[in-house]
Amino acid sequence: MEQMDRLWPEGPVFYYDDTLFKPGTDAFLLGAFARPRAGDRVCDLGAGTGLIGLLLLAREPSLALHNVELQAAPLRLAEQTAAANGLAVSQHLADLRQLEGILPAGGMDYVVSNPPYFPPGSGGTPPDAARRAARAEDSCSLADICAAASRLLRWGGRFALVHRPERLCDLMVTLRQWGLEPKRLRLVQHTASAAPSLVLVESRRGGKPSLAVEPPLVLRDPEGRETPEVRAAYFRDKESEKGNG
Repeated sequence: MEQMDRLWPEGPVFYYDDTLFKPGTDAFLLGAFARPRAGDRVCDLGAGTGLIGLLLLAREPSLALHNVELQAAPLRLAEQTAAANGLAVSQHLADLRQLEGILPAGGMDYVVSNPPYFPPGSGGTPPDAARRAARAEDSCSLADICAAASRLLRWGGRFALVHRPERLCDLMVTLRQWGLEPKRLRLVQHTASAAPSLVLVESRRGGKPSLAVEPPLVLRDPEGRETPEVRAAYFRDKESEKGNG
């Protein structure tokens, strides 16, 4: 069922379908972790309903954003989101493995992706194609995504993505195979004592070896409250400002 929500009261709206891609913590954390610069040309590979791009634009409105999505239904919602907020976003209904003639090689400063986390056939398989493509590497592999990012990025451009810690070795090896040197890494933990549940990585095309491992991002404090970084990722301070206005 199609739904509409806002990033904060009276803030940008976004559309999603709870039978396709529900807004997830991973998207909000990636939106806060990624650091495109003002005026950067940015591409979201496998953009789904366009939430990550909206999160980036909410922090830096000068970005030139391109969404690439294989499925028409979520891309239609991304178009609705852009139109509702008056955003000039380039939407591309395309296979990220076949972007020649759609987006130029070396044309992007920054690429982001929230890719499928699991190899084909692992774990439970959702019955519908949309959720299956979002969960498992049936439509494209981790190597396909890294290859697409490498092709799109200019020399020195950066690629940020979120993944699962158990795939970290696969991720680092695959990034290097495609000339994307891991430069920044952050593990996500539900609490300070919990095992990591997500990993955020930023790489640089043609970068020299040197990895900065940032302190873990902890979602909840000992009392079970959202930590300040999580509140920032979800624009909670905007909500507080509205409530105090």
